[in-house]
Amino acid sequence: MHKYGLHGWLKSTEGNAHILADILLRAAALMNTAKGCRLYIVSTDETDKNKIWITEVWDSVEDHANSLSVEGVKELISEALSILDGAPEKGQELTILGGFGID
Repeated sequence: MHKYGLHGWLKSTEGNAHILADILLRAAALMNTAKGCRLYIVSTDETDKNKIWITEVWDSVEDHANSLSVEGVKELISEALSILDGAPEKGQELTILGGFGID
């Protein structure tokens, strides 16, 4: 069972982390309907109040790429870009070998 994983963070402008988190939680609700999405977790960072972490598990790289076509996703991306502190960095790509809660 090899799955595709992403783990990364986005940083909001000062004081906008709660807005960014809300946008990402709305994205999580959309990903719940996306083909191949097994996990989409949004987390706060205990050491940087403006940083929001996103952890994703997908059946394939293709499923992840296709998630951009889910209705509403591009609008959420635009909304998030307006409050980011700098350009988003590419997250860490992972090959998921197994574990609990992703089957």
